[in-house]
This record gives sequence, structure tokens and C-alpha cells, in this order.
Amino acid sequence: MSNHDNPPVQNIERRVPNVEQNINAEGRRSKGFRRAHRRFALGLLPLALCVLLSACAIEGGVPPRTPTELAPATRPPQATSLPTSPLAAATATTQPNDTLALGLLTTNQPRDLLPYHSDSADARNSEPITTLLFPPPLLALNYGYTTTGVLEQVPLLENGGAELRSVDVFLDAAGTITTTATDVVTKAQQIVVTYRWNPQLKWADGTPLTADDSVFAYELARQTPLGADAATRLGLTDRYVVVDAHTTQAFLKPDFLDPNYFLTFWTPLPRHLLKNVAPGALRASDWAARPLGYGPYTFEGADATTIRLTRNTFWAGNALPAEWVSVSFLESVDALRNGLLSGRLDVASADRVPPDQIPLLDQNAAQRLMQVSYVPGPVWEHLDYNLDVPLLQDIRVRRAIALAIDRVGLTGALFAGHTPVLDSWLLPGQWATAPADQLTRYDYDPDEARRLLDEVGLVDSNGDGQRELDGAPLTIELLTTEGAPLRSQIAEQLRKDLADVGVTLDIKAVKSQELYSPNGPLFQRQFELVLFAWIAGPDPAGLALWSCKAVPSQQNAFTGDNFPGWCFREADQAITVATTSLDQAERQQAYLRQQQLFTQELPSLPLFQRLGLALASPQISGVQPDALAPITWNLTTWERQP
Repeated sequence: MSNHDNPPVQNIERRVPNVEQNINAEGRRSKGFRRAHRRFALGLLPLALCVLLSACAIEGGVPPRTPTELAPATRPPQATSLPTSPLAAATATTQPNDTLALGLLTTNQPRDLLPYHSDSADARNSEPITTLLFPPPLLALNYGYTTTGVLEQVPLLENGGAELRSVDVFLDAAGTITTTATDVVTKAQQIVVTYRWNPQLKWADGTPLTADDSVFAYELARQTPLGADAATRLGLTDRYVVVDAHTTQAFLKPDFLDPNYFLTFWTPLPRHLLKNVAPGALRASDWAARPLGYGPYTFEGADATTIRLTRNTFWAGNALPAEWVSVSFLESVDALRNGLLSGRLDVASADRVPPDQIPLLDQNAAQRLMQVSYVPGPVWEHLDYNLDVPLLQDIRVRRAIALAIDRVGLTGALFAGHTPVLDSWLLPGQWATAPADQLTRYDYDPDEARRLLDEVGLVDSNGDGQRELDGAPLTIELLTTEGAPLRSQIAEQLRKDLADVGVTLDIKAVKSQELYSPNGPLFQRQFELVLFAWIAGPDPAGLALWSCKAVPSQQNAFTGDNFPGWCFREADQAITVATTSLDQAERQQAYLRQQQLFTQELPSLPLFQRLGLALASPQISGVQPDALAPITWNLTTWERQP
């Protein structure tokens, strides 16, 4: 992995796996970090099943959130609209060397440019810009974490950046740790993480950034909601303190042992600008309208379709590729493509690729009119079986359904084969993904599917091509979300594939709010098959997905995300070890065993990753698109060739 060019520090760059939290379609985050073996490890993000990462609102019919009012530009943006006609290439222009022009989809237009986000969709929409204003202290990159120059290193137990301490704690009558003094005192382990901040960082007004700015963010989060990630950190943190001008320490709550302990930092907020702002008024403040950060660029202005950034003159890092960055929001991938052809855009990024655009993009790349990168993203589609349904309790039926589905053909039709078929619920690139040859695989084999169904006794007795169950045509209901073109295409292909082996699929599409409601069919487990997606993070996690305690039921108030209802003792033990151990080798072995059991028992059939897209002008070098990091993660290293 190449080094990032950042302010000069001892930049000990390290790829480290970690655990993400669980977010459902409506942005509801499951409860935070795990206490030893007693809480869920949260690692995959359920998504409203739609074409866009942030399209839960579109699929579910939720009204779009009103953006924070950003200050208008003090100078007019260079491009407020872009031609979408293929003739645009005939009048191609080039951007001046002092401006980098980026294009994103209007569906990904951020609600604000603050470093704290309400949910994962908000974060993904904002990050291409906020990364330039407030570089993340640790960056999710290539399914790991790395430094960005804001922190000197990823603090780990292995490198001395974190330590385990033995502390005295009080126990209540139930044997639970309490802050109230009792007569029962015992020992517990406590993780302490030390964060060393780059002393050369300055806010864009010239004020030095200090450890106190990080602690200020922590103090603010205790007074007013700063979003899902902040709430999760608060749930894990006992206290967060200044050690010296450029060092902070996070003391985790005693007995909380979690592989993502090193993410308990607080992204700095400028105390000198916000100390007199009421905590609840942060998002309505002048600073929120014109956010001032510590990154290579600072906010200059915005209008309805464009955000403009200008160089932070106090940036202490390497020379920047341009004085200004202009970000335009366009309606479609076709508009982004034509923006590149016309020369009005230098770089563009999209989290979806319509099938009809792929031949055009491939042709443009072959003609060297632009650089095209297809990026299998963290969003992955899957088909869950409800194991409470008697028919689906037979492993032969589940396997027959899997073997009947032509997943390679499906990805070929949707993405021209640019995204892989999945063999497991862990994605290629995640550190614990098991080798395919150590898993049970379900390559397309309709003949074997027919044989298994015959073996079960689900036969076509009258030769009409339809198998029967208890004398009636064999019909299985597939539940999914409405208003999602991609999901509709998937469901229709599943219907055709299963019909080919004599099974009728009855497709029922519901609004995403209904699907993900606590009283809806997913959490109440009132479905037969369900088609939706998860978002993977840097670390697999999985306890909230596959543990026995994560099966939604009356006993746990219908929490947890084990919607198939899969409770297999050895697999439950494996996922518990995998998500609670601090020993990486032990975790990897446990994940391997869990995946072997998962693919053997097949409570869910992974389909494929959604496809993202990055486009760059032939004159721009250095763009390195990533499944997790925003397109701008290494913008300071981009170069414009003559």
C-alpha cells in the first residue's frame, strides 16, 4: 500500500481490520459496542434495497431531508450545468490548471458538510467533500484502516498505542459492573488508547489544531446528538481526556473488549469558533453554513448544484494539485460521462452503473477518451430463507433453490461481469474471507436442483412443468422492496430461473419503511424468501447477523438481524469468538469455520456486490477508487498531465 501524502509527520501507515456498526434502511443503528461476550458485534449495514447506497429514502418514499443552508459562493462556479448530449465531445474544453472539477450524482448530494454524520448514507454522501475539509483521523481503505496524517499512527495493542489495564470495579446485586459504590469489588480489564495528533495541523483561519479540539467534540457529543457513530463511541467510552497539547487518551468502559477499540477517537471540532454556540444549535450555526476545517481545502461557497472549495493556505502538507475544487451534482451517469467527454469534468464517481451505460463507457475507455474504473462496492445483495417455514427447513430445498439461480448470468446481464458472484457473506478483499475451495459452493446447476427437488418428493405429477406440494402448485413468496429497478430485475431473473426447475416464485414488493419497521415482516420474520442488501465494513463482524441471540423474537424484543432464524451451535460459538477475540489468528480461524458452516447449511444465499464507477480524464493521474474510501481520499496526490 502506498503512503498518503499528508502533512509531514511520522506517518506509520498500517492497514488494520475493524468492525463497522449496523445500520438499517431508515438509518437506525443497532446498539453499540460489545462488552466482552455479552453484546452484539455490529459489522454489516442493512440497506434499503435500492440501486443507490443512499436511496432508502427513494425506495421507501421517505421525503428527502432538507439540506443545511450553505453559504453562496463568493465567486461564480465554473460549471453549473453540463451537456448530456453525445455531441458534447465535439466541443470539448479543458479545465484550467487552477481548478479540479469533480462530478457526483444528485442523489448523493450531501445534506451538510460537517464531519459528524447522522447515518451511513449521510456519511457516504458527504465524505467526497468532507474528506478534503476534515480528513478522517483514520481512513477506511481497502477493507482496512490507515492513517491520513492527522494521527501519527493507528494505535494498537501490538504497537504500544493501546494497552490493557487491570482496574477495580464495583458490581451490583446482579453481578453487573456499576459506577455506584457497592460492597462488591472485583478486577476487570480496561483498554486505554492513546492518540497522537499531528502538531503541524492548523484550522483554515490559522489557529493551531490541538488535542483540546478533539476533546471538545467529545464534550459536545455528550450534550447533543452528533449522529450514529458518535452515539456508538459514547456507548463504549468511559472518559476521553487531554494528555498534552497533541495527545488524547480514550479510556474504554471496563470489561469492554472489542477489536475496534482503536476507533474511539473524536474528530476535532474548532473550540475557538464553537465554544459560544449552544450545543443544540451547532447545525444551524454560521460555522455549519460555512464550515472551516483543517484539511487541504476549505469551503468557499455553494449554489443549488455546485459546491466550491479553495486551498487552505495554512495546509502544511504537500503541494496541492489545484487552487480550487469544484463539485457538481448531475442527474445521471450519462451526464457524468458526457461531462468527461466535454472536458467540463476532470473526475466523476457514482455508486451505481446502469446496464445501458456499460457499453458506452467501455467504448470511451477503448478510445482513450477517459479512464474508466468499475469498483465492486460494499453493498451486496442476498436472498434469505426463513427457516421457520417447514418447506425451507429441508437443506435439500434450500440447496436446490441456490443451484437453480444463474448468478453468473445475472451479474453478466446487470453489470457485464464486472462484479463477482459471492461464495460467502464475507466479501473478496475482507481480511477474513475464506478461500473458495474451503467452502461449499453453489454454481449454477439446474439439473442437480431438479434432482434434489425430486428427492424431497416435490415432483411434477401431471407434466405441466409445475411441481406440487400437498397437491397444490409449489409456490414460494419472495419479499422485496418496491420502486427499485435493480431489485426488480434481480427478482424477475430469480422467478425465471426457479420456473425452469418447476417452482413458482410469487414476488411481493413492499415499501422499505414497511419492510424494515420493527413491526414489519423482516423483524417479525413473516416471510418465506426475502431479497435485500447489506453494506460491508472494513471488518466482517457478524454477531448481530448470525448468532443465536440475534434471531428477532419476543424474547429479545425483536432485535438482532439474524432474519433467517439460523441457530447452529458450532457456528454460534465460532462467530462469538470471531467477533470478540483480540487475537487476530484466533479470529481468522473462527471466521473460517463459521463460513464453512454457513455455506454448508445455507441460511442465506449471497448473490453479488453492487457495482460502483469512477471516471477520470486522460490528463488526470493518481485517481485510486476504493470500495470504502471516497473518490477524493488521495486527491492531494493527483496530477494533471499536459
